Amino acid sequence: MSSMTQLWRLVLVCGCLMIAAGANALDAHSYANIDDVRATHASLNLRADFQRQQLIGTVDLTFDRLSKDVREVVLDTRDLTVRKVELIGRRNRALIFEMGLRDAILGSPLKIQLPAVPGATFKLRVQYETSPEASGLQWLTPAQTAGKQQPFVYSQSQAVHARSWIPLQDTPQVRLKYDAHIETPRNLLAVMSASNDPNTPRDGSYDFEMPQPIPSYLFALAIGDLQFKAIGARTGVYSEPSVLAVASHEFADVEAMLSTCEKLFGPYQWGRYDLLILPPSFMWGGMENPRLSFITPTVIAGDRSLVSLIAHELAHSWSGNLVTNNSWNSAWLNEGFTTYLERRIVEVVYGVDRRAMEDTLGMQSLRVDMAELEGKGDRDLTKLRVNLNGRDPDEGFSDVAYEKGRFFVGFLESRLGRDRLDAFMRDYFAHFAFQSVSTEQFLDYFEAQVLSKLGDAKLTQEEILAWIDSPGLPPTVVEPKSDAFAKVDEAKESWLRGELNAKQLPTGQWTAQQWLHFLDNLPRDIPARRLGELDAAFQLTTATNNMIVHSWLLDAIRAGYEPAYARLDQYLTSIGRRKLVKDLYEELAKSPEGKDRAKGIYAKARPLYQVPLADQLDKLLN
Repeated sequence: MSSMTQLWRLVLVCGCLMIAAGANALDAHSYANIDDVRATHASLNLRADFQRQQLIGTVDLTFDRLSKDVREVVLDTRDLTVRKVELIGRRNRALIFEMGLRDAILGSPLKIQLPAVPGATFKLRVQYETSPEASGLQWLTPAQTAGKQQPFVYSQSQAVHARSWIPLQDTPQVRLKYDAHIETPRNLLAVMSASNDPNTPRDGSYDFEMPQPIPSYLFALAIGDLQFKAIGARTGVYSEPSVLAVASHEFADVEAMLSTCEKLFGPYQWGRYDLLILPPSFMWGGMENPRLSFITPTVIAGDRSLVSLIAHELAHSWSGNLVTNNSWNSAWLNEGFTTYLERRIVEVVYGVDRRAMEDTLGMQSLRVDMAELEGKGDRDLTKLRVNLNGRDPDEGFSDVAYEKGRFFVGFLESRLGRDRLDAFMRDYFAHFAFQSVSTEQFLDYFEAQVLSKLGDAKLTQEEILAWIDSPGLPPTVVEPKSDAFAKVDEAKESWLRGELNAKQLPTGQWTAQQWLHFLDNLPRDIPARRLGELDAAFQLTTATNNMIVHSWLLDAIRAGYEPAYARLDQYLTSIGRRKLVKDLYEELAKSPEGKDRAKGIYAKARPLYQVPLADQLDKLLN
């Protein structure tokens, strides 16, 4: 056994001693007894009741028996009402079940008594309905949609919210295929992370199949006034009618991105790759649901300047969906590799200068995130391999998993060379295809396939573990450089010194990335009058690029620039993307006056926000 293997096994044992009470020994964020039984297939039969804001129906779960003496099946649920559980056979047999105590993070275990049944497999049917407050479902009134005419509902299952709309083994260690029958009002269309037929008749009855095994957090459903437009042979866009034209134009490069990723990292194994543009309340930038990524409309800028997010969700088709982290303690395996792949796609499609700017912005954002985590006493969360046992796994989705993970892969590239790294990643994706792996498994595989064959000390185990298990950034980090940003910095300093007035800043050819670099690096104590100069010259308060507006509003809050406050109110009450709203509230909350303003805005905005974001802001403001 290698020294690296011995070390990580010690870490694994220590982690298992800190499992949350009631959770299983294999995943601290699941109650399911996956060492006894494992689900392999789910059949959903659900009806969407928009008036009651509930999904009502059944799920049939097929299990493999791993322990011959098992007499109980434990499923994960959150706020579900379970009406009946049956063992499916020639004659269905009602089973005794009970719902365990509710945990704020884990929900409640559904404990089902299992009789002695022959065979290695069996099937259970659970009849249930969701709560109107289900954490994984967002029910929108017509007024909260783009079209203002029809209601909308969409799911967000990552990290542990699938259990709020399906009783199942809600852990990324379990992969299962699924099919579904969904009934909706006749004038609405249902889509899922499965086979979607763009030509299906809109009749209120829809059938789906996902033939590849996926983890529970990739189960996804949306229902609304949706239309489809193809943008390539394998790619297209679903959205509300009023958004379809601008969305299909904005994301026209998706087919080229797909071809690029295949050339770099192996064949795309999911059939089609379509996008669903959600209403603006969607909490995330995007969600990599297989075959159908869910996307925020806040990346529609009109100039394709924010489509690196699409490259990210597409790249998840390899790192995340194909090869999945087996627990949220290893989320960097999903997000770090995906961010690296995203930047490689951007480099091919948009050029090395664009990639350098994206990397530099990523490093700046990472340093801010790590400083905030350290300031809150969460320095351990600046490691790649984290211990989230007893904590909400959503807390692990900081820029550490994404950007520190990306810079770790960049470090490997600097030592191995791009060709050798690409060969390893193609092998890694092929070897672990449709499997869930841990950080420890990755390290073992990397040692066997790369380290043991180097022989020239270009890369050491100690250097790798410093990235994985030490807080912050190690000294081996390869810092990104952008000539385009150097020119921005020179102009910014000249303006701050008074050598240029705002209108003399050479912004005519600035990209959105250069504007973000400029705004994100203004002095924290800049006076409001200086922001007024910029606003008069460039109308930043009325800008349409949501990322630029976000950075501008942060500066406005810090400086007390009152002319931007009306836009701040409008911004926070019209979008629900966590990345764009949460830190604005946090910045407001740093002063008594700001906190009062934040509470007033939040009272109006809260119904728009998804449950996990609302929970976080409740704690911040109350």
